[in-house]
Amino acid sequence: MLFPLRKLGWFLIFFTVVASCATLSLWAGDTDDLTASVARLVTATVEQEKIPGMIAGIGDARGLRAVAASGVRVWGHEAAMTVDDVVHLGSCTKAMTCVMLATLVAEGKLDWSTKLVDVLPDLKEKIHPDYHEVTLWQLVTHRAGVPANAANWWLHRDLPITERRRRLLEENLTAPAGERRGAYHYSNLGYMAAGCMAEKVTGRTWEQLMRARLFEPLKMDTAGFGPPGRPKDTSQPWGHVPRSDGGWLPRWFDNAEALGPAGTVHCSVADWAKFLALWLTKEDTTILPRDALDRLLQPAGEYAGGWTIVERKWGHGRVLTHSGSNTMWYATVWVAPKTGRSYVAVMNARDDRSHAICDRVIAKMIRLDRQLAESTQEMP
Repeated sequence: MLFPLRKLGWFLIFFTVVASCATLSLWAGDTDDLTASVARLVTATVEQEKIPGMIAGIGDARGLRAVAASGVRVWGHEAAMTVDDVVHLGSCTKAMTCVMLATLVAEGKLDWSTKLVDVLPDLKEKIHPDYHEVTLWQLVTHRAGVPANAANWWLHRDLPITERRRRLLEENLTAPAGERRGAYHYSNLGYMAAGCMAEKVTGRTWEQLMRARLFEPLKMDTAGFGPPGRPKDTSQPWGHVPRSDGGWLPRWFDNAEALGPAGTVHCSVADWAKFLALWLTKEDTTILPRDALDRLLQPAGEYAGGWTIVERKWGHGRVLTHSGSNTMWYATVWVAPKTGRSYVAVMNARDDRSHAICDRVIAKMIRLDRQLAESTQEMP
């Protein structure tokens, strides 16, 4: 299961950053550089919260500005997490899926107003009429009235992935819509539906499209799909779930492959920063013109194309945010286009504290970054 961002996180980032700056000296003195300060923060967090591991970083328009890792890749093993390890992004994948879709829109293969049944006409007689008017933009902004998830993501594993996704889509849209089209209802199934549209108009899988249209142009060499690493191998971090005794159970596992467009991407924090840099420049990018990217930030309510959009004073206005979890990892990202910064924190574990832990780390990184930037007059 993947989860939408909780409003608790929005409060934490607001409150922690605008609170008294008297604690800044705890994390960084005048001579400390940003990377060393982030390293102390991450190390302290792993030790105090007793989590397996964490990687956190700060990015700008050039990519990664500072990054630190602490903890272990697999609970009970000695292999330490490193800044080059890959992490699971969960629902933070959604923003990447939207950029891939935007490249198809830019080429005229799709339009944000394209209806699901116009691309997949064979569905029209099989799904409920409530879904006949659903558009691509409604799917990616969670306004399509589509169920949150498939009843069983693991069905039809004997079928090729494109056919599997279409079969799941058909079977899960036969009943009347449980939510009104146009109202916000977070839906992983809606993102799979958007992926099905892309697969149909290109004849390629969502995975192939992501590699060709996003990962390769941005040189995201570590990007892939599913759980990082391999079974019985500690060369990459594993996800973890809590044990009743306070420890952690390592799990090399992920959500079903069919769910991919909603949240199965993994990559290093450095490669993630390359993607986030798309939102930190006013210029055209290597994969899309500026106006095509800006179109993704036109929210329906507070949710746009793969991003929750909120106002924050520390970001000088509108900022982008999302969190993601496959129930064994937890990732949180905040992007402030007006200050030219991105902030990410990822745990290779998930429990009921994960969101608050990641948001607190990001709030402290924002303060550290602001302190250093103001001393050098670098940040606006």
